Amino acid sequence: MVIENKPGAGTNIGAAAVASSDPDGYTIFLGTSSLATSRLLYRSLPYAISDLAPVTLVCTFPLLMVVPNSSPVKSVTEFIAFARERRGRVTFASPGMGTVPHLTGELFKQITGIEMTHVPYRGDAPALSDTIAGRVDLQIAGSGMLEQIRSGQVRGLAVTTAKRSKLAPELPTVADAGVRDFDVTGWFAFFVPARTSPAIVEKIHIDTVTALSDATVKSKLENIGMMAVGSTPKELGVLLKAETEKWKSVIKEADIALDR
Repeated sequence: MVIENKPGAGTNIGAAAVASSDPDGYTIFLGTSSLATSRLLYRSLPYAISDLAPVTLVCTFPLLMVVPNSSPVKSVTEFIAFARERRGRVTFASPGMGTVPHLTGELFKQITGIEMTHVPYRGDAPALSDTIAGRVDLQIAGSGMLEQIRSGQVRGLAVTTAKRSKLAPELPTVADAGVRDFDVTGWFAFFVPARTSPAIVEKIHIDTVTALSDATVKSKLENIGMMAVGSTPKELGVLLKAETEKWKSVIKEADIALDR
């Protein structure tokens, strides 16, 4: 397998490249939650979601809510109270505008009724530097930040998934703090050009699920904060639709657009 990175436009460049490829099973797109949000964030895209066929979920991961060690906040409940006391003077960092961590922060604001100013960065790493220094009050990051939490560089408050994560059993969920219906899970999944034959889709699906059941593969994914999770093409299609519905109202209420 040759990995060809096509960064830019929130994975849209890579998605468009695969969508227009020959449907022969030799070009696969490793998609993310961005597939569910791009059509909501951009007025026009160089591809349609229907140009891609779901194959299988590959892995999932929780997002993390972290604060500087200098923060007086030690729980999600305390952070909500902290934000209410400092109405309009609280900031949260994310790896960029329109990313799932950014949208997670907006969802948190909408459910709890608190005010926070979004501070976008170009990735988790530069955001982390300012979180460590106490320049932002909260960072919502990927599960790769577990290492920084466990090494004591920042303080972890919670995972964003509905249930506690095997990857970070020491962290409570946001819902544990009484934030009802709060559930955000990051994911990666395989997609192929829509005209790919069902037989090829099934072959890639079976081989991927088989690989994901291997103990070594599971361990390597867990080491980078991911849980191996296979699915059927139909289950992945249902997930994509549910994710789109989840973020539609969040994006509309927050009035987020990336190509105005």
